[in-house]
Amino acid sequence: MATNLAGTSKQDTELWRLSATELAQLIRTRKVSAREAAEVALQRLEAVNPLINAIVAHTPELVLEQADRLDRRLARGEDPGPLAGVPVSVKINTDMAGFPTTNGTRLQKDWIAKVNSPAVENLVCAGAVLLGRSNAPTFALRWFTSNGLNGATRNPRNPMLTPGGSTGGGAAAVAAGIGQLAVGTDIGGSLRYPAYACGIHGLRPTLGRVPAYNASSPERAIGAQMMSSTGLIGRRIGDLRVGLEAMAASDPRDPWWSAVPLDGPPVPFVAAMCLRPGGMRIAREVETAVLDAGRRLTDAGWKVIEIEDVPSIHDAADVQMRLWLGDGYAGLVEAAGRDGDPGAIAVVAAVRGMAESLPCDVVSHAMVLRTTVQRQWRLFFTKFPVLLLPVSGELPFPDGLDLQGQAGFQRVWDAQLPLRAPPALGLPGLAVATDLIGNVPVGVQILASHFREDLCLLAGEEIEARGTPPSPIDPVT
Repeated sequence: MATNLAGTSKQDTELWRLSATELAQLIRTRKVSAREAAEVALQRLEAVNPLINAIVAHTPELVLEQADRLDRRLARGEDPGPLAGVPVSVKINTDMAGFPTTNGTRLQKDWIAKVNSPAVENLVCAGAVLLGRSNAPTFALRWFTSNGLNGATRNPRNPMLTPGGSTGGGAAAVAAGIGQLAVGTDIGGSLRYPAYACGIHGLRPTLGRVPAYNASSPERAIGAQMMSSTGLIGRRIGDLRVGLEAMAASDPRDPWWSAVPLDGPPVPFVAAMCLRPGGMRIAREVETAVLDAGRRLTDAGWKVIEIEDVPSIHDAADVQMRLWLGDGYAGLVEAAGRDGDPGAIAVVAAVRGMAESLPCDVVSHAMVLRTTVQRQWRLFFTKFPVLLLPVSGELPFPDGLDLQGQAGFQRVWDAQLPLRAPPALGLPGLAVATDLIGNVPVGVQILASHFREDLCLLAGEEIEARGTPPSPIDPVT
């Protein structure tokens, strides 16, 4: 049953329940101080985090110091930024100054970040207050969130379900009212899937939209450089829009960053809708959710056209697998063994057959195939500016399903086809929560062409306006 942990006063309840834009407006107009907002966020964290283990490191004094600096800027008449005083959590694989970038492994527990990653620093420059570190699976390998360093994160809507991964701690925190936004990364669904599992929204930006770099860590392998994207999880699409604008500021530390306007040229309001991309099997509830999203867009004035399939989604997913496993699999096996986390060990064992069959020139061949498939998708988006499709073929999984032998892992792997394919092509994607089936969230994924996050957000706002699961919530215990 749900536990009532809403706070001790009406004002407290309002502050942690507010959207990021609503809270920032109150602080900017000095109706609420940044310190008051920070204190309420810390109170909420202390009240509900023990139930879900979403935030695994935080220093209250540092949170309050950030808020006090913001209040002093306001007192001097300075512009504090569009995210003035908004509490934001940061995933443990992303540099946040003064904290270790553990990536969920004991092997990195002493990798203390001296500076923020570019995306995090951009949020700070926009006025955000960094609340703490959100949990992730070891090496960010799973669509489930647990590790030997910090333990398991629980889904606040249903503790029997995965909170998603790998940004599972961030999604659980936002859904439970611990901060308004969560910074995460996505190389195979790690922003979109946790948002889906926790009944909120998650945005994976285009490769090169948001600058990324961890000074605490060695340079990333080429697969990660080509596919990983830093983005946000939030309770409102409007918050993701403001957060993206802040995060996308330039930073010379990331050579992949591109100076592309956030709003692209006008396009017809036409969306394709594909229920079974690549002929995949989907649950009846997932089909219903995608059809419902299509009806919502139609109600908003969009022309929605159901199509049988999308371009080469299996080829795109194959590129994702090859770029991930073809560059450093042996090192991953060795590191998982040294860490000893059962989840990481199970994953590397489950994909061993894929990895060991790859040729020595796999990355070169994958990049050639990537060009071909990316061309097909770009042409597709000239006809259909937006695509609606499942986030996953199934409702959020029972927690730990991927550890239930090869059959369990394969079930997860197959269901996540719509999540695995887009990163290989560098595409933006948005997961939008639309409904609850009992206490199990469901939603839809929106894709658009490169650097057209604005179209994902535009369609997402129309879908959101016609109903989403209530959030934030008190964790179900």
